[in-house]
Amino acid sequence: MTTTASSLTPLTSLRTGHVGINVTDLDRSVAFYRDVLGLELLGRSGPDAPPERRAAQLGKDGALVLTLWQQAAGPHERDRAGLHHLSFQVDTVDEVRAAEWSLKERGATFHYDGLALHGEGRDSGGIFFADPDGTRLEIFTASGLTGQGTAPFADAPTCGFF
Repeated sequence: MTTTASSLTPLTSLRTGHVGINVTDLDRSVAFYRDVLGLELLGRSGPDAPPERRAAQLGKDGALVLTLWQQAAGPHERDRAGLHHLSFQVDTVDEVRAAEWSLKERGATFHYDGLALHGEGRDSGGIFFADPDGTRLEIFTASGLTGQGTAPFADAPTCGFF
């Protein structure tokens, strides 16, 4: 029997579960995601785990959001296939600005100065920055940015080319 795309059952309940990120220093990355994003440590590998098998699970309100794996030998390389960026949505501009200040206090690397609109004339946007290993991240709000930011590119989505 041959299976075709039209005969497959659609996945009606499909949604993103959690994201796994390779990091070079687990403790540093746990602190970053905990302090900047407010994620809680849900679990981690035991003290006897070999360095290449260290991992931590981080979440929000008890739900798993990120698993960090200490498996990277160097920083994230943006010219390689794989994750382009990881985006987190918040409800308000004030939350985006609070994250921006928290990141500035930690010396984070930003891809744009201040709030960046998702596109010219859009009301959504946020901040674009890197974690300690160079993984590109975004914290955005879906509305409320009219007159509060600029779009870095007039002809393309901001989050596509940072």
